[in-house]
This record gives sequence, C-alpha cells and structure tokens, in this order.
Amino acid sequence: MMRTGRHVTMLTEGTYPHVHGGVSTWCDQLVKGMPEVDFHIVSLTGSGREPVAWELPPNVYRHTRVPTWGPRPGRSRPPTGRAQRRFAEIYERFLLSFLDPDSPEDFGDALYELAVLARDGRLSAALSGEAALRSLMWIWTMPHLPTAAARPTVHDALVATDLLEHALRPLGVRIPEDCVAHAVSSGLATLPALVARHLDGVPFLLTEHGIYLRERYLGYRDAEQRWPVKAFMLGFYRELNSLGYRAADLITPCNRYNRRWEERGGADGDRIRTVYNGVDPHAFPHAGPEPAVPTLTWCGRIDPIKDLETLLRAYAMVRAELPDTRLRLFGPVPPGGEAYRTRLEKLAAELGVTDGLTFEGRITEVWRAYAAGHVVMLSSISEGFPFSIIEAMSCGRTTVSTDVGGVREAVGDTGIVVPPREPEKMAAAALALLRDEERRLDLGELSRRRVIDRFTLRRSVDAFRTVYQELADRSAVYEPAVETVADWTLELRDPWYRAVATDGTGW
Repeated sequence: MMRTGRHVTMLTEGTYPHVHGGVSTWCDQLVKGMPEVDFHIVSLTGSGREPVAWELPPNVYRHTRVPTWGPRPGRSRPPTGRAQRRFAEIYERFLLSFLDPDSPEDFGDALYELAVLARDGRLSAALSGEAALRSLMWIWTMPHLPTAAARPTVHDALVATDLLEHALRPLGVRIPEDCVAHAVSSGLATLPALVARHLDGVPFLLTEHGIYLRERYLGYRDAEQRWPVKAFMLGFYRELNSLGYRAADLITPCNRYNRRWEERGGADGDRIRTVYNGVDPHAFPHAGPEPAVPTLTWCGRIDPIKDLETLLRAYAMVRAELPDTRLRLFGPVPPGGEAYRTRLEKLAAELGVTDGLTFEGRITEVWRAYAAGHVVMLSSISEGFPFSIIEAMSCGRTTVSTDVGGVREAVGDTGIVVPPREPEKMAAAALALLRDEERRLDLGELSRRRVIDRFTLRRSVDAFRTVYQELADRSAVYEPAVETVADWTLELRDPWYRAVATDGTGW
C-alpha cells in the first residue's frame, strides 16, 4: 500500500467540527495549515444530527459522522445457534480482560474479534440479546471480584451493557487503507484507528490534549449510575486507554505532563514526541491598553471541567478587597451545559457578586476577550496545553492559572500558577497582579515574547507535517526542536501566516 503522508483520516470525539473550543481550534488550524494534505474527518457524535460549527477547508474531501446514540447500526436481530455461542465466547473473554485483574485474557485480542463482528454489522444486535446479559451477570458476580460484594442487579447489567454497546459502535467504522489514521484524543476516537492498524496495517498516530482517562474518572465521580456500572465502564476505558498507548505507532502529546501519564499507561517512550500547541501571533495581537475598571477575564466553554465555581469564589474574595473589580466570562454553553450555567448563576447570587459578573457568550474575535481585562484567569481541573492561556499570552496579558496539564510549561515565569480547587490562593494571586501595575505589564510583555519564541502555529503545523511523512514510510523523521528560535521577531514577519490567517473564532 503506497502512502505519501498526504492523506490523513482525523478521528475526533465530541469536538471538531461540531463544537467550538480548544481541541476544535487545534484541529482546524492543523487542517488549514496543510493545504497539500487531503483530510477525511471522522467525528464521533451523539445523535449524528449535530450541525457543523466550522467551515470545513477545501482539503477536507470527506466528513463522516459516527453517531454513538440513536438507532442501533447493522442487523436488528441477535445471533442464534452457533453464531450466538461464538459471540458469547468472545464477549466473555472481553469482559474478563477488564473486570478480572487476574484474568489471562487479552483486552486487545478480544476487542479485535468484536471488531470483525462490528464490521459485519452484527455486534450491536449481539449486545442487545440475552446472551450478553447472562455473560455479564455471570462474570461480575464471581465471588473473587470486587463487584460481587456490591450485588449488581439485572438493571445494573442492562445499563452497563447499553453503555458499552454505544461505546463500541465506532469499531465498525472503516477508514481508507492508504492513509495515516490520526486520533486527536485517546478513548473512543482510537477504536477505528486501532482496528485499521491491526486488520489493515494503517499507521496510527495518537495526539492527546487533556488526559482522557483522568477526565472519565472525574466525570463518573458524579454520575448517577450505581458503583458496579461505574466500575464496569471505567475498567473498559482503562484498558482501551492502555491499548491505545501501546499500539500507536507514534504518540504526540502536547506537553511533558501528558507524556508522563502515557508512559505510566504503557506507552513506549521511544514512540512519544512532544509537539506543543501553537497560536497565530497575528490573530492574537498585542491587546493594547488595559480597561479603566479592574477586570478579570476568562475564556472557554462553560463546562464543569473548567471548575468555574472556584473562579467565582476567588472573585468574591477579590471583590471583598477591591469592590470595583469585574469578572467577564467569554465562551459558549455547549449543548447539555445549561444546568451548569444555571448552577453558576445561583452560586454568584449566593456569593453576592452578580452585579460585577457577566456571561458574555461566544465572541467572534477572541483576542478582544483577553483585551477586555487586566488579568486572564484559568481555573480548570484538567487541561492539556490550553489555548486560552497561550492566546492570552500572545495578546500580552499575564495569567493566573491552575497547575494542571501543561499549564506550567506554557506559562513559565510569565504568570502565576496556583493549585486547582483552592480559591483563596487564586484570589491572592489575582489581587497581587491587580495591585502591582508595573509587574503586571512586565509579565504581559514577557508572555507575548514567550509565545512567539516557543509556541507558534507554524512550528506546530510543521512538526505534524513531518510526523505524517514519517508514518507514511518517508525519509523524514520528526525530532522535537530546540525550545527557542534564534530571533523571535522573525516569526512575526513570516509570510506563512498570511496563507492560514484565522480570525480567532475558537470560543
């Protein structure tokens, strides 16, 4: 199979091209930055009816939606007779591989056998039959398994089996054999790439922004399901995550923090190449004068992972010291996030800060969100290498951000990094910067220089172009560059940016 590195299948889950945000911005920049590469976008969605939120560039020759909910794909009736017995044997090995720590069964081997059924349109129907339910009830009530003590019910088994059926739907997706498969997150987006690599020999590249498995654990902490169901799904995600790390031909984390997680998860360090996210310094120019009223800004999507409760509590503490201070939150409420927005409004009312707080919604020119304040805040409990921080730095604004993911690598000594979920420390950092104009402005200037020096879009795109060629058996090999350029001002004069100019519409 002839591969040139100019045909890429990009696999996404819940991001590009259906929603705005950091990962979607990264995808769009990467595609636009390589007009010579043909991209096939495979997006894992909910219903499959989600609108496309981005204008797809001309080099996206195809976009395939993969709904993980809605009607079951493939055949409508479960297998019978010999086919049923064969499915039960495969499925029980699969369940044992992630439910029984002492089982010799291999998760990957069983997954690939299920993938053959999925490609034939038989897996979803098989999982809806009684055989699948009986297998699960038998296995997770084995006396030596922790789940047995929780006394899982038939209802638990129905819920767990249904969640797993939806999660495994991407197994049936076929991607072209002459491409490089690029999953832009761990987890479900890796399923088609894993199968294509195993069955068809397609090179598999994995890029991880946030730590997918960690975010699944955070999400299931407050989920409504009973413990046996949570343990079931988290066991599945844990094994899938590790399989992706072991099987990927190359892994390109966006920071060294992610790299450490990946190595602990089973990835071979020789196959990991850190590629930092980058921004276009022309789309995020120096923000200019600060507003007249002390203002803190935040930019992102309104989502629990951003822990805006901590930010609101920190803001209330700042207001107690500097009563005129405002907090402006820029960014959309994603579908399903309305209840979280309401929760934040109630908290603001309880804290007595409603009069100084504004939800600005999505903004067309994102750089204006950073220009609107003196200090840009980030309160997340999980991040990769957050665009909102390097965008703010490109605009010459200093930051107060939580010590998660690659934040410390991005900020360096140009802002203040505080522990997550500690509003007192976040408030103290914001107050220190608001009260010290000279320090704040100096850090802002250093922030912009740091971005142009290390975290530009051109550098990031060039790295992935070389990675694609390397995976396609070309002579090029990507080696992470030195962290700085010889003359940072050259980046501002590089004509490459004119060809991929963006308007900064990621939030």
